[in-house]
Amino acid sequence: MKYLVYILLFIVHCSWGQLKTYSFEEIDTLEVQKPMVVFLNADWCTYCKAMENTTFKNKKVIDALNQDFFFVSFNGESKDPIKFQHRTFSYKRTGKNTGVHELAEALGNYKGKLSYPTTVILNTKKEIIFQYPYFLRPKAFLKILDRIE
Repeated sequence: MKYLVYILLFIVHCSWGQLKTYSFEEIDTLEVQKPMVVFLNADWCTYCKAMENTTFKNKKVIDALNQDFFFVSFNGESKDPIKFQHRTFSYKRTGKNTGVHELAEALGNYKGKLSYPTTVILNTKKEIIFQYPYFLRPKAFLKILDRIE
């Protein structure tokens, strides 16, 4: 019995402070309406990894995102088709070993260009209300979130 209590305490402790992430498909099925924060990234992107290891590990950022937003981390080079807002988005090749996902292009095109990392915020109607195609530190990220709420 004593070990069961320790295991339960460990599970509860590990779940605190973790960023809750959603998929696009999952958000489409939820009845609760919240703005969405979409983090567009790529496996090769050094700045994306830096944001994942700093901004998205910051307790204040995690708390704000978990409480007031749906958060989606999306690899813009994913090859999986994604259904979102009654449409299926697919990967499209742009070269021999390169390509981009149509959903990344739809959300992340900023002044005609898609770059990584890009932070996109959608309102409850799934309309883009904010795009920022650069690295964001926790303090700057929180200022943006405060303006959206």
